[in-house]
Amino acid sequence: MKERAYLAVLTGAAIGGVGGLFIKAMSIPATSIACIRMMVPCMLLGGWVLYTKTRIFRGNYKVMLGGSAINAVRLYLFLVAFIYTSIGNAIIVFYTWPIFGTLLGATLLKEHITRQQIRLLGLAFTGIVIAYSNQKFSFDNQDFIGMTAAISSAFLYALTVIIFKTETPNYTRNEIVFYQNIVGALVFIPFLIFNEPIPTARDVTLGISYGLMVGIVAYSFFFFGLKYLDASRASMLTYVEVVSAVLLGYLFLDEVLSWNMIVGGGCIILSTILLRLETREVRRER
Repeated sequence: MKERAYLAVLTGAAIGGVGGLFIKAMSIPATSIACIRMMVPCMLLGGWVLYTKTRIFRGNYKVMLGGSAINAVRLYLFLVAFIYTSIGNAIIVFYTWPIFGTLLGATLLKEHITRQQIRLLGLAFTGIVIAYSNQKFSFDNQDFIGMTAAISSAFLYALTVIIFKTETPNYTRNEIVFYQNIVGALVFIPFLIFNEPIPTARDVTLGISYGLMVGIVAYSFFFFGLKYLDASRASMLTYVEVVSAVLLGYLFLDEVLSWNMIVGGGCIILSTILLRLETREVRRER
């Protein structure tokens, strides 16, 4: 099962990289995109919950709603980061979240973190920095606000991963994805209604596709894997999303695939391979 969980997280991360293509193709504000992105899984999976006659408010639903509220704030801060600073700055800072995930997993879930895992986490993060090292990086007032928002978003995202990890034995992955989006879907409705420009049919189609691919498919894979893997290991594997996003941008948007992106992507892929080998060695010793 660990093998399937490992592949599930990698698959989810790879699919998550497609989100950038949808965002680039849409012509509406980020908050409107966020609303559609979160409403799609909320409505579809909410319908599934009702169809299966599963009680929505059961178990530790207050904890799940709390995680959903944190996720809504996290998404807002993520958007603020992209408004106030460059894409390169925002991505580099936001992808500190696996570091927070590893530390929170060790602190709150008492997960055992090996020195090898710490080294591989450092290798993956180094890959992120190398991949975006050609981006301008400064600390003027707006950049500082943006990067502060990004690192706050990273911490909150890692916290939601830990919260939902603790509840994976009690809820199906469909329920978890539903809870992950419900508060944000409601909070962002006013933005969708009052934002200009109003979404066109093309924007709505792209938004729904984005919600299906990332909001449902990618996160379903991730939460399936999270159920059987330590949060720290699952967090590290998500670095593959950066490689996926870079390659998709190169293939479909004609974005430049520079040497630093190739080297950085190589570091990320190498870290995931070595992490998997380390996991197998630990299982054999047991």
